[in-house]
Amino acid sequence: MPLLYLNTGGAKRLPPNGKGDLKMNEDKQILADAFKFHGHICWASASGVRAGLVALRELGTKRAGASGDLHCILEIGENHGAQCFADGVQFSTGCTLGKCNIEKAGWGKLAFTLIDKKKQKAVRVSYKNGKHHKMVAESSFMRKRGQGIPPTQIPEEEAWEMTDIIWKTPEKEVLSISQVTPYAWEEFGEILGLVPCDQCGELVSKVYLRLVGEKHMCIPCSGYER
Repeated sequence: MPLLYLNTGGAKRLPPNGKGDLKMNEDKQILADAFKFHGHICWASASGVRAGLVALRELGTKRAGASGDLHCILEIGENHGAQCFADGVQFSTGCTLGKCNIEKAGWGKLAFTLIDKKKQKAVRVSYKNGKHHKMVAESSFMRKRGQGIPPTQIPEEEAWEMTDIIWKTPEKEVLSISQVTPYAWEEFGEILGLVPCDQCGELVSKVYLRLVGEKHMCIPCSGYER
């Protein structure tokens, strides 16, 4: 599936309109709830929350619910810093692994493309490098993280001080936002059905069974990598 990639140069809480739309406001409760979801206070998840809210605004849509009208392609990779960005995006957009409407491109970047499947349009939002990021890197929180101190053992005041940099810096300095662009989404039907592996007996989706001799096995039991 092609990614929207263009060069381009804020648990759910109801905002004042009462309609359930998540959007930037001065109420830090959105951030506090996002951090509870994530597990600790950090700048990367705050960046993801802000980026996700901006993407919803640009598409003129609401947080993903049961309808599944949104799909997110995250550009983070594996085993690198700041992957907390992904939890912020999941929290604010409502795109989650369990709903199968989020995937990773694996590029090691703090960016994502949010697709409105119903309207057939998409927007890409990425985290910018700038003075704000230097301030984050030089914060007492990040100095302690560099010393190997877990984020949950750093005083919350220091964590919030760092997070405020991301939350209060003007949007155009923190985020790069593409134009909203047409996106031809091709929908594939959900494949239902779980069957037991002939080797271990655990339930596995039918499409992930592998034939080994006359046995239908899950991937780990089959010996195949995929």
